[in-house]
Amino acid sequence: MVRLFGILFAALSLSGCGTGELPADTVTPTPSVEESYNESADQGEDNQEESALKITVGEHTFYATFAENPSANEFQELLAQGAITVEMQDYGEFEKVGSLDTELTRTDERITTEPEDVILYQGDQITIYYGTNTWNFTRLAKIDDPEGLKEKLGSGTIQATFSLE
Repeated sequence: MVRLFGILFAALSLSGCGTGELPADTVTPTPSVEESYNESADQGEDNQEESALKITVGEHTFYATFAENPSANEFQELLAQGAITVEMQDYGEFEKVGSLDTELTRTDERITTEPEDVILYQGDQITIYYGTNTWNFTRLAKIDDPEGLKEKLGSGTIQATFSLE
């Protein structure tokens, strides 16, 4: 106990020795919160432009553009480690849904889906919408060419492989 007190006392004593100022030639300006946010947003946009979401279902391949939110960025990072194949079933006659077997950060907002949306539901399920639904969801991506999406996804249980292009 005495030793711990001595170490703490020495550390506090040393912290009072200097003026707390750096020499003028070593001072680095600290970016404002807004500058930091803009810089990280720009970097996120660069990552999203570099890769697209590729979804393969049977003989059909769909390309999608990632949404601009932390959840989509996290999904991209997950896919950078390798493709993910998800078993998906029809639900409500407007979507295919399946478990990601992992949980992503949710950035839910009340939206009405369109037949092109790739949605994160409850943090651990991924859905591909071929119809509409209004709920609190996190949009991960939008399929670039959703023409004939419902027919191409087929009915019943499917295997969908998500990867980066």
